Amino acid sequence: MSFSNKIENLFKKFLPAPFTIAVLLTFLTFTLALVLTESNENSSHFFTILTYWEQGFWDNKLLVFAMQMMLMLVLGHTLALTKSVNQIIVKATAYCSSTSKAAAIITFFTIIVALFNWGLGLIFGAIFARKVGEHATREKIKLNYPLIGACGYSGLMVWHGGISGSAPIKIAESGHFLEQKTGIISQSETIFSTMNISVSLALIIILPLIMFFIGKKNEGSIVNIKIHEEETKIKIVKNLDHSSIISLIFGSLILLSSFYNIFIGPENISLKFLTPNYINLLLLGLAIIMHKNIYSFLKAIDKAIHGASGILIQFPIYFGIMGIMNYSGMVEMMSELFVNISNKDTFPILTFISGGIVNIFVPSGGGQWAVQGPIIVESAIKLGVSIPKCVMALAYGDQLTNMLQPFWALPLLGITGLKASEILPYTLIFMGAGAVIFIFGLLFF
Repeated sequence: MSFSNKIENLFKKFLPAPFTIAVLLTFLTFTLALVLTESNENSSHFFTILTYWEQGFWDNKLLVFAMQMMLMLVLGHTLALTKSVNQIIVKATAYCSSTSKAAAIITFFTIIVALFNWGLGLIFGAIFARKVGEHATREKIKLNYPLIGACGYSGLMVWHGGISGSAPIKIAESGHFLEQKTGIISQSETIFSTMNISVSLALIIILPLIMFFIGKKNEGSIVNIKIHEEETKIKIVKNLDHSSIISLIFGSLILLSSFYNIFIGPENISLKFLTPNYINLLLLGLAIIMHKNIYSFLKAIDKAIHGASGILIQFPIYFGIMGIMNYSGMVEMMSELFVNISNKDTFPILTFISGGIVNIFVPSGGGQWAVQGPIIVESAIKLGVSIPKCVMALAYGDQLTNMLQPFWALPLLGITGLKASEILPYTLIFMGAGAVIFIFGLLFF
């Protein structure tokens, strides 16, 4: 049995569904709070902690955050399903005449797209990999299809360092749940910092080159991928749902609103406009215009919304965990532990490592920020470490182990027809290369 098969079997055997993990983490947090903290009220400590959990579960600011993340995934996915994006992918496949070229091209463009939006990058990469497989089948080109599939998944290792990264965009928004401690931190200090720009450029250049040389050594063999035929057009009665004019006007008004808000006054022309609401508004306007009619847009929404079910049901569970930790005093206890085992220089690296480990059990950047964010911020304040740098350290750790955790690979596996064990050897290479780049960035910037 190969190493990748062993890892896949290990995940299947011991790692339950993400929702089950969220429930188990709730039990663990509840028990720790019961044992390690004391009640400040006259009521039973058990029921006090239960109340903390409920307060976190229904926290209004966090529920808004969950809705923002759901929209970001669904609208990004919807945008990836437009004919315009599909045509770009089809044209690009013409240059994928070998495994090495295809691997480099898919990795490069998937990373670029994922840095714009993680939902768009995830589906774009999956469709791109599939189209390359179909192109190779038609043209009888040798192809290492599992490598190509892994390249289509590469965007999930860079997304949290992009403009749709959950933690950086949330702390840039007025009224976020940690604002009293951090204030509003512009993306100029996180996503567009010298460190993150350097790290992102390194990923864009180095990862495609690595995949190119791996493809050179293993070009694969002739593949037989089932070719998806274009859907036969069904004659339907035209109504307002199919009006391109309505779609164009409405989409244009949304985009006009989003651009107008940036340039209301000179004092507002800054990166502060890059908030979850702004990004979602931009995605909504683009998706409606590019689908050309409301019917096509809603049809794509129906396909995309299934991928957001995890966010819908899991995020409130994570918010409950955060409620227990925050109101019981566990955040302060955990931050004291971090302060005691690290210093100003080592804390960002420790945050990076912990982010990667926690992501295996909490496979959602937004959910992870809700759980880890308060601890990281409290520890960073006590140690005098740059909060923006620590936010990016968490982001790097979270996205890195997506190459090991198969949760977000499920859409790609469904589209490409590959198995997790087939792409895992190559995603682990991404993970190794990414770890070096991220640690280098955190140490030297």
